Amino acid sequence: MTTPTTSPCAACKFLRRKCLPECVFAPYFPPDQPQKFANVHKVFGASNVTKLLNDLRPHQREDAVNSLAYEADMRLRDPVYGCVGVISLLQHQLRQLQIDLSCAKSELSKYQNLTISGHGLFAAAAAAQGINHHFHHQLFPVNQQQVLRGFDHGANGFETGGFLSMNVSSNIGQLASFSADGRRTPVDPSS
Repeated sequence: MTTPTTSPCAACKFLRRKCLPECVFAPYFPPDQPQKFANVHKVFGASNVTKLLNDLRPHQREDAVNSLAYEADMRLRDPVYGCVGVISLLQHQLRQLQIDLSCAKSELSKYQNLTISGHGLFAAAAAAQGINHHFHHQLFPVNQQQVLRGFDHGANGFETGGFLSMNVSSNIGQLASFSADGRRTPVDPSS
């Protein structure tokens, strides 16, 4: 009667020893992953890994081996910083993305706050001049006052930008016709 032969784990194969059934490395270093143990052995040493695994509870060993394998791999790629270099790079990228997100949210809130109606824009311009905002109706001829009133009340869904460029640019010079106390001074039509 012959006993079936099992392939030794990657650790025992690397160390050229017989792999026993109670081998601490066998569950974590399968025979098809020889480089995983080679890297861990090169960085940490087999005896240190054995001591570490024996000191841990069985349910903690897999996470420990995965961590050791990652740290060993990174240490071989970057002997100076190891995995700390990758962590530092990722933290820097995270901070930069948080800054970018904050800037994007700030820009978005600016555009959301720009939903000032045309009436609000005239009121803001009049307030800057120190005048009553209802005088803006006197800036325009009677036919344009109807459009303005409809715009003040939100009717007809006018777009603010087009309306302002169409009406304000042609009549901007008349803003100077208001006196300091907010009263309108007569405008000479010949000028």
